[in-house]
Amino acid sequence: MPAALPSSRTGRDRAVDSMLADSAGDAAFATTLAKGLLVLEAFGAGSSVLGNTDIAARTGIPRPTVARLTHTLTELGYLSFDRGLAKYRLGVRALRMAHPLLADMPFRQAARPLMQDLAASVRGTVSIGLLDGSAVVYVETARSGDVGSHVPDIGMPITVVATAMGRAAAAILPPTEAARFDAQLAADDAEQWSRFGENYLAGIAQCADRGFCTCLGEYMPAIHAVAAPLHYAANSGRAFAINCGIPAFRLQPGQLEAEIGPRIAALAASIRALINEAEPEISRRPAPAAEAR
Repeated sequence: MPAALPSSRTGRDRAVDSMLADSAGDAAFATTLAKGLLVLEAFGAGSSVLGNTDIAARTGIPRPTVARLTHTLTELGYLSFDRGLAKYRLGVRALRMAHPLLADMPFRQAARPLMQDLAASVRGTVSIGLLDGSAVVYVETARSGDVGSHVPDIGMPITVVATAMGRAAAAILPPTEAARFDAQLAADDAEQWSRFGENYLAGIAQCADRGFCTCLGEYMPAIHAVAAPLHYAANSGRAFAINCGIPAFRLQPGQLEAEIGPRIAALAASIRALINEAEPEISRRPAPAAEAR
């Protein structure tokens, strides 16, 4: 099994860097705005307080430019300055931006009680994720008391390539998008694709054949997960998946595939029935190279 992912910049970060470079000659592209948003995205779990030097290192934006951006964002309320630490935190105004997006997903409220029941039953976490480039972002989560080292929260991004939820969400992209999406994943992070690409493609095949896919500690060694496609909103291009993560020591051999997988697929079907969504179609990919030979 491949080693767990290191703690580093995500594929989403690299995609943004590439976008800035590719847009250098686009007169309609607001580069300063893009850099300001990149400064806001530099803040994440475990990095709630950052100085200008920290932000410059994380984003690749020169420190003098970062200083101007953080000053402007502070004046607007999207950052706040901690005088004791001489560093910045996200401001409350930044939180306002999330509410309209979450409010546009009312199915979360209908799904939450069902998610909580399964989480309590298996003593793990059950979460819904939304595909966002080479990341999938939690938009709802439920958990039992002690879920181990990984505690999902709304707004938290995880990689697509090395997670069950990412693979399940990518599985329901329209066929016209799927090949381009996979190629972009490989281009954004060639090292990660070389380590997990075959497992990613195999996970999509699992979704097609069984309605769910598994991930046995690839993202976090202590957590084994299973995920199912939830639904694809054609009008907005949003792909949702639902997963269940359980500390590995709580699982019996084969339990994830034989019991938890069918339960997460059934939960996805129940949520779709509540919100009158059809079962999404799986975009089958070519077989991984190892299977094709």
